[in-house]
Amino acid sequence: MKKITGFMKKEPVLCIAAVLMVVSIIIVPPCEAYVTYIDTKVLCLLFCLMAVVAGLKEMGFFDRIAAVLSRKVSTVRSLTLLLSLVCFFSAMLITNDVALITFVPLTVLMLKGQKEGDVIRAVVIETIAANLGSCLTPIGNPQNLYLYGFGGYEAMAFMWDMLPVAAVSLVAIVGLSLATSGEKLKVGGQSAREIDEAQGELIGPEEVNVKPKLPVGKMVMYILLFAVCLLEVFHVLHYLVVLGIVVIALLIFDRKIFAKVDYMLLLTFIAFFVFIGNLGQIESVRILLEKLLAGREILVGIAASQVFSNVPAAMLLAEFSTDIKGLLWGVNMGGLGTLIASMASLISYKIYANRGEAKCGKYMGWFSLYNFGLLALFVVLVVVFGWK
Repeated sequence: MKKITGFMKKEPVLCIAAVLMVVSIIIVPPCEAYVTYIDTKVLCLLFCLMAVVAGLKEMGFFDRIAAVLSRKVSTVRSLTLLLSLVCFFSAMLITNDVALITFVPLTVLMLKGQKEGDVIRAVVIETIAANLGSCLTPIGNPQNLYLYGFGGYEAMAFMWDMLPVAAVSLVAIVGLSLATSGEKLKVGGQSAREIDEAQGELIGPEEVNVKPKLPVGKMVMYILLFAVCLLEVFHVLHYLVVLGIVVIALLIFDRKIFAKVDYMLLLTFIAFFVFIGNLGQIESVRILLEKLLAGREILVGIAASQVFSNVPAAMLLAEFSTDIKGLLWGVNMGGLGTLIASMASLISYKIYANRGEAKCGKYMGWFSLYNFGLLALFVVLVVVFGWK
């Protein structure tokens, strides 16, 4: 029973998706239409991207970058600004989750000895930066990858549609960072090794595996594999060709990375595919959702994300929407707000909460202030000024 409870706490979204899937199967018994529910292209590309990023992370590629960056700052403000910008831009390629797993522990380490409020504000701003920065590209987060394929986008058209949201977000991130304390850092100038060891203590040795020297051969392989994944995004290679290249390369050179892939996320997608497909078979539900969404994709996407998280919200609403751009804006803006609006936000919270000095109540206060404040700004721009 403890194992089941532990699994439910660890994978709440998967559990909810599984329950919804089972209920929908009872209402709509399995039939030939089920075959069309699963978007294998999204699943295959998501697997490939997770495997490649996991390989780079496993060899300490991102941790080494973080260690180098840490020597470029001397104040709380400069640290917050630098790492928030790094989170913002890196999330566009390595996803918001990986950006936060990499850079939040470094932030907590570098701010050791500072006022707890400074630590909290830095972590919260970086979390917002990763969530909003990831909106610009199709591979920045799972909901983008899904809607990119669902909407039949070209890569440049996708980024052009998301550019206004990313631009406003960047200005907001810089503004929030510059408003932090200009106090000198009390801890700094640590060696890359000291920083890597401290990161292991903060997020657990099982999540950090930094080697003394980067294996150049593997690093080149993973960078090339990442480029291969991008070729699928730009519709140059078929997704099955990309899957074959990645799987064969891992089987030959780095089999252990298969164990690092987040298969629970893949199962979550499958469960939602079945649930959403079955909803579409129920005419009354389909008509209701279509009427609810009509012309209100941004606001409905924001509201749904607060309750369901933005990945499930995107998958649920896309099938009944005629404005995929509006839905993209909604679910990406909707990553702001509650702690569960973007599951990546939980990563930062977990890392912060593991500190001995953690003040979780204060963290939630600043988190809510910044997140709902920015979300209100976006809503005003959309509702009052007709921004789209």
